[in-house]
Amino acid sequence: MIWDRGRNEQQPERRVAQRDPFGALLESAPVMALLLDAEGHVVAANREAREFFEIEQDRLPASLVEVTLEASLLEVLDSTTTEAEAHLVHHRRTVLVKLEPGMRAGETLMFMTDVTELRRLATVRQEFVANLVHELKTPITSLRLTAESLLGDPSPKDRHRFADRLVREADLLSKIIDNLRQLGDIEARTMAVETAQFDLGELVLESVTRLGIERPVNTDIPPSLSVTSDRPKLVQALDNLLDNAAKFSPPGSAIDVTASVAGDEVLVSVRDRGPGISPEHWSRVFERFYKVDRARPREAGGFGLGLAITKHLVQVLGGRIWTETARDGGQVFTIALPREVLTNP
Repeated sequence: MIWDRGRNEQQPERRVAQRDPFGALLESAPVMALLLDAEGHVVAANREAREFFEIEQDRLPASLVEVTLEASLLEVLDSTTTEAEAHLVHHRRTVLVKLEPGMRAGETLMFMTDVTELRRLATVRQEFVANLVHELKTPITSLRLTAESLLGDPSPKDRHRFADRLVREADLLSKIIDNLRQLGDIEARTMAVETAQFDLGELVLESVTRLGIERPVNTDIPPSLSVTSDRPKLVQALDNLLDNAAKFSPPGSAIDVTASVAGDEVLVSVRDRGPGISPEHWSRVFERFYKVDRARPREAGGFGLGLAITKHLVQVLGGRIWTETARDGGQVFTIALPREVLTNP
């Protein structure tokens, strides 16, 4: 333990008996702690630090960089500040570093708290607010301009056109709000799962018919493939994928819907014949308001909420979703669901 380092090495039994309770607390603390001597060498580390940096106790003392492989920690140690953030390049984490004087002259205690997830969430929140403002600004601006046009006492023909525009923009705003509310319900885990057994082929056929997709839809689903899940939620997830495929495919091109059984999972894939998505976007297309092509009109490309809702719905059903490029072009979105999803406790 860190605080036992200065005890008499010739009397181990006395050292155990007189062990500092604060030293024991530091050893099991949920933060990383390193003890450095006046030359900046690491002479001791608590359990969190040993596990994180894979420190072998018998190799101490050693230089800070040698022990951690992180030059940014040395920069913090050499700075005049006692608290700073450090980006750990080798470990790909962000830590909050706090320096405190040790018990002996020249010694320094370096405490590190992993704040990687906190910083990621802060970035996500900032991007969400920025994207929400961007999405709301356009219809609100359109509503204002249209309303101002109506104040100018236009002709009956123009008045009808402006009124129709107001209704459409109001509907767009309402859809954004409804989608955000649904995402909030899902993330707050307030959405109940009500399961039933149903035929997957029939569900796909109903979705295609209801959506009225004006292009061929090829299906390859084993006959009598039954799934026990929340049917309305799966319908919504599939509708979003079909609608997405129709929006991003050339007119007249076909959409493929396939299903198969892989172990205890049922795989449902929707493939379009559009330009495809570059691999660097594959994980991000499921983020709220994320759009691969920002220049695409809202009416054509949606709000960037459909895939986010789909991902969360699939997760609520105990499944997973991913995307990849089809071998002969286009993009494939695949849902993997347990054949029998568990109901809410």
